[in-house]
Amino acid sequence: MDTSQLLKGVLDVAVLAVVADADGYGYDVVRRLRSAGLEEVADASVYGTLRRLYAGGALTSYVVPSDEGPHRKYYGINAQGRAMLDAQRKEWATFARAVTTLLDSTEGAAR
Repeated sequence: MDTSQLLKGVLDVAVLAVVADADGYGYDVVRRLRSAGLEEVADASVYGTLRRLYAGGALTSYVVPSDEGPHRKYYGINAQGRAMLDAQRKEWATFARAVTTLLDSTEGAAR
């Protein structure tokens, strides 16, 4: 199965969940998504998602100086982002249950 299309549909909620756990800069968010099992996530997709969520008012940002290279822009979730995350968690749970039910019922029919 090509998971890249699935990932596009859930990247917003995945990024919000990661940032809700702890503020992070772009590559940190990428690394945390990959360590959670989303190995195919592209750097550019995550950076674009962070910028879009920030522009949409779901995230805050601040810059932290770095002794080893350029300053890092950290993103944190705000009240609007938490509300969005809560709504998307509920939508995901409903969707996942429906797909699981469908797959389980067709598995039994295939036997």
